[in-house]
Amino acid sequence: MHVTGTHFTRFADRTEAGRRLAARLGHLADPDTVVVALPRGGVPVAAEVAAALGAPLDICVIRKLGVPYQPELGMGAIGEDGVRVLNDQVIRFSSVTDGQLAEVERLERAELARRARRYRGRRPPTDLRGRTVVVVDDGIATGSTARAACQIVRERGADRVVLAVPVAPTDWVERLGDVADELVCVDTPSPFYAIGEFYADFSQTEDEEVLRLLAEARDDPPAASAGVDRELLLPIAGVRLAGRLTVPAGARGVVVFAHGSGSGRHSPRNRRVAEYLNRTGLATLLFDLLTEAEEADRRNVFDVAMLGGRLTAAARRLGTTEDAPDTAVPETRGLPLGLFGASTGAAAALHTAAELGSAVRAVVSRGGRPDLAAPDTVAQVRAPTLLVVGSLDPTVLDLNRRARSRLRCETALTVVPHASHLFEEPGTLDRVSELASDWFLRHLPRPVGPGSA
Repeated sequence: MHVTGTHFTRFADRTEAGRRLAARLGHLADPDTVVVALPRGGVPVAAEVAAALGAPLDICVIRKLGVPYQPELGMGAIGEDGVRVLNDQVIRFSSVTDGQLAEVERLERAELARRARRYRGRRPPTDLRGRTVVVVDDGIATGSTARAACQIVRERGADRVVLAVPVAPTDWVERLGDVADELVCVDTPSPFYAIGEFYADFSQTEDEEVLRLLAEARDDPPAASAGVDRELLLPIAGVRLAGRLTVPAGARGVVVFAHGSGSGRHSPRNRRVAEYLNRTGLATLLFDLLTEAEEADRRNVFDVAMLGGRLTAAARRLGTTEDAPDTAVPETRGLPLGLFGASTGAAAALHTAAELGSAVRAVVSRGGRPDLAAPDTVAQVRAPTLLVVGSLDPTVLDLNRRARSRLRCETALTVVPHASHLFEEPGTLDRVSELASDWFLRHLPRPVGPGSA
């Protein structure tokens, strides 16, 4: 069994939780994967996961079989296709007879059939035989429903079962590790009292929303993952700089990358981080701060004022500032702006954050050199700034600690264990991606206006 998870960050709502969960499930994108949601709250989360994986979305309608004289105590659960999962220990302990069990099941079968008709209409359940099934809910509390769902999809022929949720107690692996081949969770906070405390909006999911999301997934699956992915040229300061713009449908914000040490939009590390951000609903612009001719002069790589000025101009061209030109990129106009700087690009990002003020909502530095930015510039930054450094990069770590002491905004310094300057060690760049995504999603407000979807 494989387990992934991180530490607590509050979700805005189930949609955001689904996007952040989907970012951890990219390895499951396969024609044989099916996403199965637990209605009702699990459906908005699962819809985002299914869209990101390009997988069909279905539901697992479950009814608990409660002990006759203590209905809240589950002695089993039933699902569609006649599937039944029993807890023999509870049945024996509660002295439930075969007749009592049959009567409870008869009543719950009728309610299950009613709900299944409500959600499915006349469409049959998706065939799960021989497929990888990702079971999704909006969180784990006791785990009884999730356990039943995993057992039910296994009974329906699933070859591999993955249980995926945005939030769960720290002991969820011990509770559920025996019913799934893989467990994936965004956050496992402690203490844990109720799922809803980890959502800003945990309002009840209505049947109408469930029906809408299921219909959208059935009738037009490409639309859920539609977006923009194109090359563009930005005329800036008398030169034309090439970039790669990716805007997922319903983008939450846009993150502009400032590359370091002469690398550009083809940097494999930044492309990997950008792809992760795209899966969480963030648009990205990877672009070259220098032309090929300029890169030949190493002095340009450390010209923070020039690089920062170009980064500022690019942000304006994206339409993320109040003084955006009429020719601003339409797909990103009005989207909240974040900056991601690597190496010397971190200094350029701070330069732009200071220059644009409140237009920059968050900054993330990966193995950055914020010390290269002028001290008075650093002191003017107001955007929440996250500094990420590898534990095997002591010189840069010390420089980041000093730079952080000069920042007058909300800051955090996270040291990634076993990571060198380029984060080439297994799993370290994935950790950077998770940290960056969490930081941006926490600090970028929901967009309004033409750039929002």
